[in-house]
Amino acid sequence: MRLPTVPRPRSLAGQLFAMQAVLIAVLVAGYALFSYVSDRHQAEQAAARQAAAVARSVADAPSVRTAIHTPDPTEELQPYALQVMRDTEVDFVTIMTPDGIRWTHPDQNEIGRHYLGHIDAARQGHTFSETYRGTLGPSVRTVTPVLDNGRVIGLVSAGIRVEAISRRVQEQVTALLGVAGGALALGAVGTFVINARLRRHTHGMNAAELSRMHDYHQAALHAVREGLLMLDGQFRVALINDGGRELLGVGPEDEVVGRSVAELGLPAPLTGALLAAGPRVDEVHLTADRVLVLNTSPVSGGERRGTVATLRDVTELQALTGELDSERGFTQALRSQAHEAANRLHTVVSLIELGRAAEAVDFATAELELAQALTDQVVAAVSEPVLAALLLGKTAQANERGVELVVSDESRLDDGLLPESLSARDLVTVLGNLIDNAVDAAQGTVRARVTVTAFAEDAELVMRVTDTGAGVDPAHAELVFQRGFSTKPAGPGGRGLGLALVRQAVTRLEGRLTVTEAPEGGALFEVRLPLRASLAGGGAR
Repeated sequence: MRLPTVPRPRSLAGQLFAMQAVLIAVLVAGYALFSYVSDRHQAEQAAARQAAAVARSVADAPSVRTAIHTPDPTEELQPYALQVMRDTEVDFVTIMTPDGIRWTHPDQNEIGRHYLGHIDAARQGHTFSETYRGTLGPSVRTVTPVLDNGRVIGLVSAGIRVEAISRRVQEQVTALLGVAGGALALGAVGTFVINARLRRHTHGMNAAELSRMHDYHQAALHAVREGLLMLDGQFRVALINDGGRELLGVGPEDEVVGRSVAELGLPAPLTGALLAAGPRVDEVHLTADRVLVLNTSPVSGGERRGTVATLRDVTELQALTGELDSERGFTQALRSQAHEAANRLHTVVSLIELGRAAEAVDFATAELELAQALTDQVVAAVSEPVLAALLLGKTAQANERGVELVVSDESRLDDGLLPESLSARDLVTVLGNLIDNAVDAAQGTVRARVTVTAFAEDAELVMRVTDTGAGVDPAHAELVFQRGFSTKPAGPGGRGLGLALVRQAVTRLEGRLTVTEAPEGGALFEVRLPLRASLAGGGAR
């Protein structure tokens, strides 16, 4: 026959409740057993002391010694013994001869019979106690001699039945069990309440499920390449994965868990976004060498418990987007130039058809000389191919927007002068964004013009871009380089990122970036980059 099995609780809270209930039950049962044994022993000792006190009192009574010397001691001693029993709540008081023949007994039929128990020590003049089965059953008794001038003339035995002692102990144990049962019930209720709360926190999962979830959690954190940052309610780092450490520039040896976000040394805008109470969606932030997209979401469960932040590296994407915008601008400029070229070609064809070939040749030659002069001017000033191509393209773009882009006569940058640490992408980022910003500022002004100057001086690459716009308020001289700051209305792609990217690149290349008022009233942006073979972090991106 198969015995039914007790179902085991699945949840961790249920297991803890069962364990705590069993533990409380065992503790209460053990304490009750210990109390029972201890109380019984103490009750027997108390009964022995009570019996000894009664026996000595009776033995020392003068009336007892007087009655013993009478011809019939029972006549006087029996009523006296019964009265003592009633007054002292002992079960028997037996007065006997030195040989153990009873003079008194609760049962009249036992008077005159021999005492059941040991009396040798009492006959020698000593008082002793023992537990012995007599005519009334097992009892705790004390036997003491009755002395008259040092001679034993009788013996007195007083005792309490073990049954009465057990009854007293049972009453005490019953009360103890009641208290223990109340403690068990109270402990069970408290344990149930605590485990009900624990069950809500663990969602009813057992230890194995929690362990498996933890393993999956750790594996997912290390597998995800995006940055993941978890903050507690005090905006301290509770968890950060490998991707988050890499994107925020935190080394694996740095202990950041438990530290406040404000202590991580992050850029102020990024720190402010992480410390914000509300959620953030696809916010672009710049670090020393990266462009990050930040998303935050508060964690709440009746109260604010923290924030979960995700970080995506869009540095390469941002660079490609910038290049795509440049290509789109070049395409539009080429389309416009192609339209103008078609008009000029039609003009040449029409002159030829009208028989004015000489004028057609002069017109075409003048157009070619004008385009070649622009190319020669740029290449003569800046023979570095990347910068020269950038300037030619930006010139066409600026002309298309009604802005004249001029390469100043001070420009002189020979091919091969720039070290490998100054990558073409960095130069395009710096100079291209400065020109775009200047064209935006100059567009719509009278005699709109942007002047570019690039030359090498004292082992530094100097690039200056001036415009004829409204200039930069000195109060905003530092704010213009922060992400999101712009004095122009937001466009489809957002504003305030170009100059922030310029400062990021200049900082990474250990250069300097300043903005002052131009001689013509606009803004003058100046970048100085060191021309040496190796730069700390240079060329990384």
